[in-house]
Amino acid sequence: MQTIKARLDLLARPALLLAAAALLVPATRTWANERSAPASAPTDTRAPLAHLPPNEARVLAETKPSDWRPLDPQNTLYMQLPAGRVIIELAPRFAPRYIANIKKLVREHYFDGLAIERVQDDFVVQWGDSNHTRSLGTAEKTLPAEFIVSSKDVPFTALPDPDTYAPEAGFAGEFPAARDPKIGREWLVHCYGMVGAGRDDDVDSGNGSELYAVIGQAPRQLDRNVALIGRVVEGMPLLSSLPRGSGQLGFYSSKEPREPIESMRLAADVPPDQRSHLEVLRTDTRAFAALIEARRNRRDAWYKVPAGRIDVCNVPIPVRSR
Repeated sequence: MQTIKARLDLLARPALLLAAAALLVPATRTWANERSAPASAPTDTRAPLAHLPPNEARVLAETKPSDWRPLDPQNTLYMQLPAGRVIIELAPRFAPRYIANIKKLVREHYFDGLAIERVQDDFVVQWGDSNHTRSLGTAEKTLPAEFIVSSKDVPFTALPDPDTYAPEAGFAGEFPAARDPKIGREWLVHCYGMVGAGRDDDVDSGNGSELYAVIGQAPRQLDRNVALIGRVVEGMPLLSSLPRGSGQLGFYSSKEPREPIESMRLAADVPPDQRSHLEVLRTDTRAFAALIEARRNRRDAWYKVPAGRIDVCNVPIPVRSR
């Protein structure tokens, strides 16, 4: 019996070895494939692309003509620098007296021939007459502060996420803004490209003859302390790339060259064929709501972990030529 069993064991052993080898080969191939795969190519466990939320480019590509509005020539400024045109959209709903005064200054050529006088890194570019030698003409010398306005009848598109500096943040028209529903007040906020009017310590000491544009990380601590009069919609690289001033607060010293302002004009005063025909994406549309979600939850090929939140200054308003 033992001899027969031993013989049967000998006959069965090759079959067992072959079966084990058959199981081993696929495992060996899998191990070899894993060893040969690049270390920087992790397995993508995300949902198929068709099930992902649309990205920003797709949202913009699917917009309708009614999702956009043209700039109003009566509330658009052209600042001409040697390197090109900087276009500023004004916000008369938030600073009506300042903007009326700025239009007077522009139409009386106050800014023509002045220069960029201050470029402070990660903060602002400022222009005007720091020596206060140029006549203001018929413009007012001082204006009451226009930092906040009543939120009644002011359109507002709120972001879904909390804001550090205000009870709510979002967009008033096509301008970044914040509001406090409890007191019924609303104000523009200091995002990149926003334009404000300089003043002294007295809140009623400004007049719009000294203007600045934000070129750094949003200095939201300035909100409700300065009259914001609009935002740059085209030409920001012409400002943000200027040499930084070496003086205190980024002012240029007397020996440093300054970028001259060749002219400032209201678009309405420029012949139509010389205007820049731009339009901005309206913030009261489904397209803009989709754009916000696309930026809150970026899931394109590069982004691996979506933030799931958005800050008001991380939603630049799209602008295009028409």
